[in-house]
Amino acid sequence: MPIERLEFEVDGARVVGALHLPPGPGPSPAVVVAGPMTSVKEQVTGTYAAALARRGVAALALDHRGFGESGGAPRQYEDWRRKVADIRAGLDRLAAHAAIDADRMGLVGVCLGCGYAAHAAIGAPRVTSLGLVAGYYRDPAAMRARDPEGFDAKVAQGVAARRAYERSGVAEMIPAASLEGDAAMQTTDTVDYYTRRAAHPNYVNGFAVMSREHFLPFDVQAAAPALTIPVTMVHSRTALSPQWAESFHDKLPGPKSLTWIASRGQTDIYDDPDIVETATGHVVDGMFSTGAR
Repeated sequence: MPIERLEFEVDGARVVGALHLPPGPGPSPAVVVAGPMTSVKEQVTGTYAAALARRGVAALALDHRGFGESGGAPRQYEDWRRKVADIRAGLDRLAAHAAIDADRMGLVGVCLGCGYAAHAAIGAPRVTSLGLVAGYYRDPAAMRARDPEGFDAKVAQGVAARRAYERSGVAEMIPAASLEGDAAMQTTDTVDYYTRRAAHPNYVNGFAVMSREHFLPFDVQAAAPALTIPVTMVHSRTALSPQWAESFHDKLPGPKSLTWIASRGQTDIYDDPDIVETATGHVVDGMFSTGAR
């Protein structure tokens, strides 16, 4: 499938994306694919973008500002507000593309990208449908209730790191994925994916500590009641927080579906070819059932 490099600006910073195009002249339905925290377009978003293109849907995988080939500072800054703005700008760029049907556009999210996609879809007229795969449907109130002191301490750590960055221009970093010391992701599953299976020169295994100011309180559940467009959800009982997937689904007021698939855990949904094809099939059927294939 052809892949076209797209570049555009958001708030003065360059955003670089890879547009995976279906065969044929188009115009094709299209989506922006939002991915897990710290990820780049050569990882899970690129994998799903390619699978979507094989099914007739043009798909844009992005390097968000501060990550991969894109510009912007601080680097490795996981601020959901910036990512939502990048996704919406990507939709505008797609709508102007000659090969895209601007009346049949949507968003696809994987893992935390489901939260970014859900918030980006709210009040966005270009988004006609939403596909969510193995979402990390964060419920910060529940998370804080389990450990109020620990939760608040990490938020305060993020605030302090942001203030230090504003003074010095240097962002404090910890590993994005590691089983040792302080890190943003600390499971064998995620460490294996980011440091081995999906390792890529454009990926930096880093996480700006100042991210915790906005990452910890990021409420994905809060987006659900505002989504009136059709939402297609795919999840696994062994993926992240299946109970939060059910809660998110229950809160959706519009047309919706939740399909359960089999997986070993979370990250095999990112790169196992059979699982990717299964999940993508459900997403395409749900989002573009009038003949996207």
